[in-house]
This record gives sequence, C-alpha cells and structure tokens, in this order.
Amino acid sequence: MTTSMNDPRTAGWTMQADDGFVGLVGPFWTRMVGEHPAYGFLAEPRHANLLNVVQGGMLMTFADRALGLEAWKAAGDTPCVTLQFNTQFIAAAPIGAFVEVEPRVIRMTRSMVFLEGQILADGTLVASAQGIWKILRQRS
Repeated sequence: MTTSMNDPRTAGWTMQADDGFVGLVGPFWTRMVGEHPAYGFLAEPRHANLLNVVQGGMLMTFADRALGLEAWKAAGDTPCVTLQFNTQFIAAAPIGAFVEVEPRVIRMTRSMVFLEGQILADGTLVASAQGIWKILRQRS
C-alpha cells in the first residue's frame, strides 16, 4: 500500500465483522497477497495518541488480532490464545494512513504456534511484532 485510501474495498480488501472488542476499534480488513493473508485498518482520528499519530496500543491490538487469527488457521481452525506478544515500534503511523500486516507462521509444535509480522503504514515500516499462541485442545 503506497497511498492512503478512504475505502479499502477499492483495493480488494474485505471488511471483517466483529461484535466484540475489535468492533470498537475496527473495522479490520483482510485480503490475500499471493498465498498469504494480509490484514489492515484505516487509521482514524479516534486512533490518535497525544502526538496525533496512531496510539501504540492500537497497533498492538491490531497485530495481536491478525497474528492470532493466523495461529487459529495454522492450528486447523482450533482456538488459540496469546501466550507472549512482543512489539518493537520503529516509526510513527500517521492518522489517515492504511495500516497493514502480513502474519507469518515461523514454527508450529503440537501445542504452540510462533508468528511474526511487520506492520506498515502506507508502505512504511512502523513496527514489528512477534508472538506465541497456545493451541487449545479439547480434552476427551
């Protein structure tokens, strides 16, 4: 993504419906980039911090959801929960930018999924995120 957009649908993004917490800070969007899913959101004034750029907690919420959804998929659509989540902030994400991440599964075991993703705002790297998700298996 190299320019801000007002309607992500024009660039092939699909809105993800969510009635929970993410519905309060979203909407979040998704689309395929080659064989990998990408997730995005349009940075609105309500996402601003005191410096009038995207609040770091918003970037973390977004990345946790996107990487977490990919953990579920990697685990065969089995629920997963975040065990550890790390974020490194690299640059400010401006209000009005389209922010996106392409989660990547780094490793998977029988009980955990390890993921990472780079967060871009209008194509500029603004943060990096890594995490570990626990696969919740039903006991027989």
